[in-house]
Amino acid sequence: MILKKLVLFPFVMLILISATFFSQTNGFYSFKFKTLEGNDFDPDSLKGKKVMVVNTASRCGYTSQYKDLQELYEQYSHELVIIGFPSNNFGNQEPGTASEIRQFCTENYKITFPMMEKISVRGEDIHPLYKWLTSKKENGIMDSEVKWNFQKYLIDEDGNLVDVLYSKERPGSEKVISWLNSSEGEKSADP
Repeated sequence: MILKKLVLFPFVMLILISATFFSQTNGFYSFKFKTLEGNDFDPDSLKGKKVMVVNTASRCGYTSQYKDLQELYEQYSHELVIIGFPSNNFGNQEPGTASEIRQFCTENYKITFPMMEKISVRGEDIHPLYKWLTSKKENGIMDSEVKWNFQKYLIDEDGNLVDVLYSKERPGSEKVISWLNSSEGEKSADP
């Protein structure tokens, strides 16, 4: 009987490990989305770079962070890509169409970092990327909740979630700069 248990144990462990591994997605690169202009955007093109995912809005008290995001993107473009996801989940602060959002971003903040189509970042119609970003079951790192516009998710060079920064944390904060200057593999998971 003991011999049978010893023989079965490795197989049971292999099944459990496989189930855990396959229950999570392959990280950030497994998602597909469209740009504001409706073109396919493949995150595979970002492999090897750090990524900051930000839900944006044109009529928010934090909208001025567009300026900080653009400055950060210009300063660290060799190692960082910022991706904006317009969202109308909070106080109807992003009611515009794709062309209106693009015009607003270009005219007011000269945004050159990638802007994606408007999505939902919470609720029943949450975009799969944000489901992954906010669920430890999906991302393997942490649970979080998108609390407001301009919340930032940090993704490492391998497409893994590293951290979440809430709206009040400026894009160029000490924490962000420290993350950008850290070597691959150094992770923080305290929201």
